[in-house]
Amino acid sequence: MSEQLGKSSSISLAAILAGVLYAGAAYSPVAAQGGPPDFSANNAGWVSIGTEWAAVPESPPPVKQDPAHRYVPNNVGGQPTFRIADINNPNLTQFAKASLKRSNDEVLAGKPMWSRSARCWATGVPGFLLTPAQPMFFIQTPQHVRILAQHDGDVRRVYMNVPHSANVKPSWYGESVGHYEGGTLVIDTIGLNDKTFVDNFRTPHSEKLHVVERYRLIEDGKRLEAQVTIEDPATFIKPLQVLHRWRRVEAQIAEWRCAAGEANNPFEYDAEPVPTAAKPDF
Repeated sequence: MSEQLGKSSSISLAAILAGVLYAGAAYSPVAAQGGPPDFSANNAGWVSIGTEWAAVPESPPPVKQDPAHRYVPNNVGGQPTFRIADINNPNLTQFAKASLKRSNDEVLAGKPMWSRSARCWATGVPGFLLTPAQPMFFIQTPQHVRILAQHDGDVRRVYMNVPHSANVKPSWYGESVGHYEGGTLVIDTIGLNDKTFVDNFRTPHSEKLHVVERYRLIEDGKRLEAQVTIEDPATFIKPLQVLHRWRRVEAQIAEWRCAAGEANNPFEYDAEPVPTAAKPDF
């Protein structure tokens, strides 16, 4: 079951659309009778509200912007800036602080540290949840849940009502198993490689990362909320619990190409390169 999934792994647009239609047909009646939540009915897509984790009371705080450096996102007026992490966060290990300091130093030296999704890299778990601007979609069947990111064609595969494999080989999205608890979809993920980040500040993690997501509909289905528990002794002194939310949009998934070569770097900045394959994967 473990996924060996990078950017080259995808499913066809036709298959995605067929799955979305099937999922809505299969799950809407069940949801109406108080069964599992339906995250795809009526062409539902979910757009991220913000691009950072929200704190959960009594949990250690997530990484936030260094107060000594103002962060200006896109489309708010003024010159946008890149994130600089507050490495004084008390829940970070020395390994995490050292990695974040290297990223901070690169930003302060003038390197454009665009998000991993903007540079077409697989975002991993839980970073996948923070992909901005474009919607994500769900396909739900009794055996599987698929979570699709329109922005860069990422696909997460969740195997329902089964245990984890005995030996999971680390991969970009790890191995995710799920089940429903009433109106909540619970996803447990292990087997993640260490090539992705926990957030858009580039907080690192090790292959010991363990993520549990709990998805539920709120505000009469107008919002989707996930409570996420992130455990990794290499990065966090105590497990981190955070929240993230999405707003519902009515949309059908569109085929999207993240980048064509260096189209996302028109001025040839010294930026993280767009990933390329040395050989075909077919």
